[in-house]
Amino acid sequence: MYTPINQWAEDDRPREKFLLKGKSTLSDSELLAILIGSGSRNESAVQLCQRILASTNNNLNQLGKLSIAQLTQFKGIGEAKAITIAAALELGRRRRSEDVVELSKISSSKSVFEIMQPIIGELPHEEFWVLYLNNSNKVIYKSQLSKGGITGTIVDVRLIFKTVFEHNATAIILTHNHPSGKLMASEQDIQVTKKIKLAAQQLDVNLLDHIIITENGFYSFNDEGIF
Repeated sequence: MYTPINQWAEDDRPREKFLLKGKSTLSDSELLAILIGSGSRNESAVQLCQRILASTNNNLNQLGKLSIAQLTQFKGIGEAKAITIAAALELGRRRRSEDVVELSKISSSKSVFEIMQPIIGELPHEEFWVLYLNNSNKVIYKSQLSKGGITGTIVDVRLIFKTVFEHNATAIILTHNHPSGKLMASEQDIQVTKKIKLAAQQLDVNLLDHIIITENGFYSFNDEGIF
């Protein structure tokens, strides 16, 4: 039989549990229940959120990909609640990105993946970004150079080095995503990289790597010995 949250033992209520025991003690469904505030006539907010999470195999990344229309398919989730869930997950994604950037001394290709995956790893289209570094290999600036369809992007080499001089960068790292999930450099990827590397050498700028990003992995030109 369904018992409303306000009739639960105080320690079992998500908001009270948050205050008494701390946020780390709450499950994902309890945190989501705090966001939506209430469930439906037949189930509590926690039970509703458990059901929503179960539909994504309890994976928050998958939950973040659900559209507003998909979320509102669940009884008890109207447009306002769906937007609240989507907004919270988007804030989490942005926080992850900003936290990484604050500590973003580049020590390996994996550290580039950790910076860029939240930004471009899950996009349905291809984007080309450049990381600009100082002498300590710290990222001082990053920018989108181009945005295109799934088949590829157009890269303007001049814009890369204009930005290098504007920010007094000494090194750059190229990165773009493959929406297909394929972790392999295309011939176009290789040719663009060679073109940028030649320009970098002439301008005494160090091209450290070109990294292809997907949702779950990355491909480093440097690690693979393409440079």
